[in-house]
Amino acid sequence: MKKIVAILSLFIACSLANATETLTILLNKPLNPDHAPLIIAKQQGYFREQGLKVNWKYQSNSTGKLIAKNKADIGISYEPEYMRQIDAGLPLIRIGTLIDKPLHTLAVLRGSGIQSLNDLRGKRIGLGKNDLYNVMLKVMLLKSGLHEKDVQLTKIHEGLTQALLTHKVDAVTGITRNIEVPQMEARDKKVLTFFPEDHGIPSYSELIFISHIKNVHDKRYPRFLSAIKKAVRYLDEHPDLAWNAYINEYPEKNSLANQETWLDTMPYFAEDPASFNDGEWHRFANFMQKNQMIKKVQPTSRYAVILR
Repeated sequence: MKKIVAILSLFIACSLANATETLTILLNKPLNPDHAPLIIAKQQGYFREQGLKVNWKYQSNSTGKLIAKNKADIGISYEPEYMRQIDAGLPLIRIGTLIDKPLHTLAVLRGSGIQSLNDLRGKRIGLGKNDLYNVMLKVMLLKSGLHEKDVQLTKIHEGLTQALLTHKVDAVTGITRNIEVPQMEARDKKVLTFFPEDHGIPSYSELIFISHIKNVHDKRYPRFLSAIKKAVRYLDEHPDLAWNAYINEYPEKNSLANQETWLDTMPYFAEDPASFNDGEWHRFANFMQKNQMIKKVQPTSRYAVILR
């Protein structure tokens, strides 16, 4: 009987192993708190519950271009960048959402005398490399009654936060509210932020899951999104436990600034990664076209699919 039980146990174990399917994810950046649901889903066994083994990697090339070449199953990309790649004809499709709100912000130091965007008149503003954020800045200024000629624009390709902290500029655009802002405040610098969605820019999803369009009906994808949804719920309910699990696995990330970043990122994850806001995407696509970031607004069915 013991031999039979052992054989049955081995058979079940082998069957479960064979049932496990592997998914490879391309990250948009090296692993950071933006990817917390992936980390938690793996640590808590949510992927395993869905019969999945999920691996991830980061390559400095554009995620969309790599996914279009089938270099991974799923990629994490930015909605604005993704819309431009669809406009360029890349065979991609959005299958889910990781962060469903913008993270970009315009920032100034408190005590600088700048309390509103209108106070930027005559001030020096540091610009990053991303031209989308520079377009957003111009729209935000116009919404506040200013033109770009009313401010001094300075291109800063590296070290935006350092330029602000050393007073080389009075404001910076192109930094994120959940990473650079907490990092500055961890250095005892008080920061005032101006969110694009509060100043004339349609809301958009910061990070989305994308796939090659030919794989849109891959049966692993709904299970992947279910695991991510469960991980987001865990993060909502147990932020401190999740942080401790994170630094136990990645002790080099254990710092006050990283903990602040971790906690500040939690509210931005999509509660239901499979859901899709048709109207929001259409409004942002119109914004992109109006500001010559894309040539044509696609039907939202071309941008995304809803998987259940």
